[in-house]
Amino acid sequence: MKRDRHTKILATLGPASDTKDILMKLIQAGADNVRMNFSHGTAEDHKRRFDMIREIETETGKPIGIVADMQGPKLRVGIFKNDKIELIVGQSLRFDLSDELGDETRVQLPHPEIINAVNVGDRLLMDDGKVRAIIAEKGDDYLIVTIEAGVKLSNNKGVNVPNVKLPIPALTEKDRVDLEVALDLGADWIAHSFVQTAEDVRECQELINGRAKHIVKLEKPSALNELDEILELTDAIMVARGDLGVEIPPENVPAAQKRIVRACRALGKPVIVATQMLESMIESPQPTRAEASDVATAIYDGTDCIMLSAETAAGDYPIEAVSMMNRIAESVEGDELYRTIMDADHPDTETHNTGDSITAAAYYVAQDIAASAIVNYTTSGSTALRTARHRPTVPILCLTESHTTARQLALSYGVRPVVTIDVDNFDDMVSRASRIARTKDFAEKGDSLVITAGVPFGTVGSTNVLRIAEVE
Repeated sequence: MKRDRHTKILATLGPASDTKDILMKLIQAGADNVRMNFSHGTAEDHKRRFDMIREIETETGKPIGIVADMQGPKLRVGIFKNDKIELIVGQSLRFDLSDELGDETRVQLPHPEIINAVNVGDRLLMDDGKVRAIIAEKGDDYLIVTIEAGVKLSNNKGVNVPNVKLPIPALTEKDRVDLEVALDLGADWIAHSFVQTAEDVRECQELINGRAKHIVKLEKPSALNELDEILELTDAIMVARGDLGVEIPPENVPAAQKRIVRACRALGKPVIVATQMLESMIESPQPTRAEASDVATAIYDGTDCIMLSAETAAGDYPIEAVSMMNRIAESVEGDELYRTIMDADHPDTETHNTGDSITAAAYYVAQDIAASAIVNYTTSGSTALRTARHRPTVPILCLTESHTTARQLALSYGVRPVVTIDVDNFDDMVSRASRIARTKDFAEKGDSLVITAGVPFGTVGSTNVLRIAEVE
């Protein structure tokens, strides 16, 4: 189960990966974390999958992070008499609140919030941007649009309203129910969809109440406008390029991705790059060259984690998709240019922060003495996160007595979490670090380890000791 890469992989569970045998093979192929999409399935389905993941975790001895992804509001058109209509560029189409079946002239838009929020001249995008329309007329309960692009529109296709902040809560009633289910089951991370403002983040975190870590899915342009405040509040970020790429021009997505990844690294907060990474592998055993390049670009950007969605949830080749992503990550991290890029964007150390100074020193010392690993003793995981932001070339062996901390750190760059009992003196700390590094194949006898810890032991946020030790 030892990985030869530092970038983590998050694989989505679904019909294609719904058995213990397949999930075990996904973990063996390289998946470090599992995403459970709460848009689908019952509470019983989710519990069965949670139990399956924890069984595999016990059997492999590898902490596995579970991300529970909330659905969020789904904005969709209504239903047509014949399930779909043909479109002609320049034609008019009416959207209204009536639940009558639609035709070539009108269809239901069951979201009065959209009608109230938009203005003449704004655009509606449907079916992931395949259909574009500009609003020509607005009434109290209807919109009349002119079709700019698209050849057909079918039942329940999604609607995006770019550059408009919608008065819609990021958590629906379904999300609130699902959130409690996920927390009761023991989810390590809650992925929060449709975030538009920092206030959306605060609301979700109040409901989580410290029972899990929080991931903001960046998929709305308005959230990018409040990125700094959102980053300060949340525990991690997912660059959800599917919806984001519909709502902002596609040519702007790469720059947004780089800016987000860089900002997260500077703060020591995990960042996931997601959506359409190896999409052709839903039906093909090989990705396109462009997809392989896309995954590589995210890794060159310095992301903590890369995600597979339908590739592992519903695809024909879930194991091959994980294996391919694993091989791409290994290849990129073995490139001299990758290390040059990581070192060129090295984060600053916070002034008057002892823990930050210790973790920065550990990075440089490990380089200078060619250590086999950096060992962090941590309770909350904060020391490992501060170490990970430096993107060291050696593994970050994180020793913690908390199963929760270990699972949450499975998402972070280079961190290899190991659950162990706490230590109460230096000699025990060094001998245990040495023994675990050797038995987990991170080091051999005679190798050097750079160890950080806090005194008094077990105190959260007290990292103040750096020690170099030889593996016994």
